[in-house]
Amino acid sequence: MLPTIVYGLSDSAKAFLIILFTDIFVGFHSPDGWEVLLEGLAEHLGLPASRNTIFFFIATFPVILNTIFKYWIFRYLSRLSPSALATLKEMDE
Repeated sequence: MLPTIVYGLSDSAKAFLIILFTDIFVGFHSPDGWEVLLEGLAEHLGLPASRNTIFFFIATFPVILNTIFKYWIFRYLSRLSPSALATLKEMDE
């Protein structure tokens, strides 16, 4: 169902959603948000919240996630919708 909704969007809307999604979940701009999320998850699971582990995760995971998203965008989006990829490149500059 979700892919049919995404395919129905304009190329500008697709590019906007990709940028929005990556900014929210990659979170380079909000390490405090990642810290709160991870501390809450550790508390929910009954684990001690190790500051070193949390900071290591914050330093590495968003970079890895960003790399995966960029690979996906340039590998698959270019085949599915070349004009969406061009719009995304323009919006990202």
